[in-house]
Amino acid sequence: MAKTVILIPSRLSATRLPGKPLLKINGISIISHVVKKAKETDIGEVYVATEDKEILDDVNLNGGKAVLTSNKHKTGTDRIFECFEKLDLKDIDCIINLQGDEPNININDLKHLKKLIEANKPEIGTLAAEIEDKSKLNNENIVKVITDNNISEKNFPIALDFKRKTNNLNSNIYHHVGIYSYKPEVLKKLIKFEQTNNEIKNKLEQLRAMENGIKINVALAKFCPIGIDTMEDYLDLKKKLEYNS
Repeated sequence: MAKTVILIPSRLSATRLPGKPLLKINGISIISHVVKKAKETDIGEVYVATEDKEILDDVNLNGGKAVLTSNKHKTGTDRIFECFEKLDLKDIDCIINLQGDEPNININDLKHLKKLIEANKPEIGTLAAEIEDKSKLNNENIVKVITDNNISEKNFPIALDFKRKTNNLNSNIYHHVGIYSYKPEVLKKLIKFEQTNNEIKNKLEQLRAMENGIKINVALAKFCPIGIDTMEDYLDLKKKLEYNS
């Protein structure tokens, strides 16, 4: 079985909602909810990579592990690479980069991705869900991925492109779920590339990988988590999760 580590980049200075990792749902911070979900998958050790001592202290207080990183990183990918190097873990076959602002991420979808990673050994793996509401195609907050084949529970097609807005009604277009798995050597190669114009323009790190010839395989997610980008997102998700608890 491949040895995996889950790394969660997190920082307080988010552009649209500063301080969001420490906003609370059911009395627990968003970042600590994500750590709890990651640990429940039981697919590898879990660490938060952060530039903020407040986040490190919160994660530790809630039973998680965190590593303090530089505050000079331009992307979460660079942050998790520094974290991985600092941890100096041995015999790791797979690094999973899990977003720190999706406290309702589905555990079974993460396990499904892990299963396909072990079977196919992709350079980079990620998740995507069916788009049921076509209005999402022009919602810039929802990233879309276009694949070379329809995604099913058993296959692992290649990503052809990622977009924030599109009028393409192609059947192979899906709602991207921002989770990435990397082979350690691929992550090391990726962070050495300069940010591309498309990456900067669209604020999509995965475009840097694709434009440098790294393939991204896409697994089917049955559940699409709600990312928290605005105060409205936070209040909506807080209401839903606290109502269901």
